Amino acid sequence: MYKQLIAAFSLTGALFLGACASAPSETREIAIIPQPREMQDKGGTFLLKEGQTIGAADQELMPAANYLAGLLSKATGYTFETAVGEGTISLETGNADAKEGGYLLDVSTKRIQIKGNNYGGVISGIESLRQLLPAEIESDQVVNGVEWSVPAVTIKDAPRLQWRGLMLDVSRHFYTKEEVKELLDMMALYKLNKFHWHLTDDQGWRVEIKKYPLLTEKGAWRTFNSHDRQCMKLAGENDNPDYEIPEDKLKVVEGDTLYGGFYTQEDIKEVVAYAAVRGIDVIPEIDMPGHMLAAISNYKGVSCSDKIGWGSVFSSPVCPGKETALEFCQNVYSEIIPLFPYKYVHLGADEVEKTNWKKCPDCQQRMRENGLKTEEELQSWFVHRMEKFFNERGKEMIGWDEILEGGLSPTATIMWWRTWNPKAVPTATAQGNHAILSPNANFYLDYQQDKNSIKNMYAFEPLIDTLSVAQKERILGLQGNVWCEWIPSRERMQYMVMPRMLALSEVAWVETEAKDWERFVGRMVAQFPRLDIMDVNYRIPDLEGFYETNAFVGEGTLDIKCPAPDVTIRYTTDGTVPTLESPLYEGAIKVTETTDFTLRTFRANGKKGDIVKTRFIKDEYAPAVEANPSHTGLQAVWHEYTGNDCAGIDAAPVNGTYEVKEAGIPSEAKGNIGLVITGYFNAPSDGIYTFVLLSDDGSILKIDGETVVDNDGPHSPRELIGQKALGKGMHPVEIKYFDHNGGTLRLKVLDPNGNELPASAGIYTY
Repeated sequence: MYKQLIAAFSLTGALFLGACASAPSETREIAIIPQPREMQDKGGTFLLKEGQTIGAADQELMPAANYLAGLLSKATGYTFETAVGEGTISLETGNADAKEGGYLLDVSTKRIQIKGNNYGGVISGIESLRQLLPAEIESDQVVNGVEWSVPAVTIKDAPRLQWRGLMLDVSRHFYTKEEVKELLDMMALYKLNKFHWHLTDDQGWRVEIKKYPLLTEKGAWRTFNSHDRQCMKLAGENDNPDYEIPEDKLKVVEGDTLYGGFYTQEDIKEVVAYAAVRGIDVIPEIDMPGHMLAAISNYKGVSCSDKIGWGSVFSSPVCPGKETALEFCQNVYSEIIPLFPYKYVHLGADEVEKTNWKKCPDCQQRMRENGLKTEEELQSWFVHRMEKFFNERGKEMIGWDEILEGGLSPTATIMWWRTWNPKAVPTATAQGNHAILSPNANFYLDYQQDKNSIKNMYAFEPLIDTLSVAQKERILGLQGNVWCEWIPSRERMQYMVMPRMLALSEVAWVETEAKDWERFVGRMVAQFPRLDIMDVNYRIPDLEGFYETNAFVGEGTLDIKCPAPDVTIRYTTDGTVPTLESPLYEGAIKVTETTDFTLRTFRANGKKGDIVKTRFIKDEYAPAVEANPSHTGLQAVWHEYTGNDCAGIDAAPVNGTYEVKEAGIPSEAKGNIGLVITGYFNAPSDGIYTFVLLSDDGSILKIDGETVVDNDGPHSPRELIGQKALGKGMHPVEIKYFDHNGGTLRLKVLDPNGNELPASAGIYTY
């Protein structure tokens, strides 16, 4: 029912090629992601047929040839013989492009040539060829009646950034090697080339260490924890089985249900080899000295004392003062390093609870012996000790940006994740260190999705303007991170990753000046049929045309826009969750009374999308109040607040009172923040005003004492929008907000015509 929308997107976002005598009569769309740098239409098509061959210029390319043959044969049913030498489709390495990973794909009516300047470049050429074929090529069984045509084009392409990564946390929730391979297949399709495997954390140890068998015998299994219980609760609340704990990862031991799993070392080798064929390097992370509860719970001499658990914020860490602890860490990595041929290992080294170190005699002795003044320097000492161990074995170390604290060694690479620590990348690169960017506000794929998630990711500029040319050259690339506290299943993981992976791919590959949001959206939507065939549980982009609350005077209209094709929308007005039997949305609905709508999208295969609620409020223009404010802007009161909702902020101790030009966090407010921001909004005229409230964590906006936007509770950056009918003049406004670790707060106001009212226009007073 949304074919007209997809057609409009495609026309803006794709290249259409004319047909020749041997091609289908209709035009063919080319919608490759990431967008190639150069693409020339030569006219005509190449047809896949039985008996064609795939030739590799040398033995090193035979894995790529066999990979391509496997991709082409499943759906076509044709046999593609592979051999060293020339073929109907030829693969070779050579000077395709000066940039590492560059490739040339040349398709004529008779043959196809893929030349990469390395193995990864050849794989990228294969993935572009794959996207040139009909989406049905992704089927895992023979599809009849499809003409397997490839438009005759020449593509010359190369990535902007060398590190195009994705991290999967398999500790919080476990994924089998087959599920990991599925993710690697998706990464390869969209030219991501680094898989960061977060193998251990407090909640589970997922890799076999033969010297320490208890790490997996006990550390890989647990009774249900708070994450698991919350996921099961969400499954019921959202009518969504994707939140359920998968039964194939449960076992019963002595009457207890245990959840978990782990990879043998042979499993690891198998996955690493699978990734290598697809041009993907695998980087292991055994996180230390913090996030090690699954290890120190099972072996003595690793922690500072036998009393372990959770401190004020994080879990008990490794004890850097004990040689037994250091030996344990090195012994673990001695078994890890041979399993992963790529040059990098990831130490983690984030979020370390240092309370134990302050009172541990071994740690304090270590500090005295090495002239260390702070526990941050002790952490740095541990990091350097481990890095020396890695370097001696031919590896280079990556750590989260906390490794900057206490001093950074010359050869370490930081992975910047803390958006609230913007100095990390300038500091590290100024010292000559490399950096990988994965700022949580943009690239944490476990964060709740909304209509801005993909757009904010796509708009990100990795090469920060204030850096020198030399510093920019030290930025290796980008990475998306999938932390799995609330992602218990393959289906939920795919839902959180796709289609955001497409934006990640494009931002890492395409030069800034070549990016175009509208064209990207067209190409993204054109990928959905391919993902459908691959049985990828991608998220349908947000429905548009309404807000969380919508005010109207007289009569309103629910007019929904959906960017995805072949999607149906069902709705209810009684608060129940829509099912396939609920009323079908078939066009704009007139609203004459205050009405609560609950909406849900359904894909063609019946898969359910998010539950969306919107309220249409029949209103009259709220009268202005008499007020004589003396200041422009708003007044912000900062409370020392540790709660997890806005309700208790007023009762918390006051740290200070500040004047702010608009709703935002005063620069003085740090750490535990509870804000109460008050004043007046001066409506320029009678009308329906729209309030756009973005916060991380919770916030609530009241106008005239009435809640207009409720964005409360702990959450990642989330934007909610509400409306209110206001008469011209002053209206009391109150914003409550809380956060405990680098938050965000922003309020935009749109006038009745949809134009933003800047704070500089004098709309706020107190």
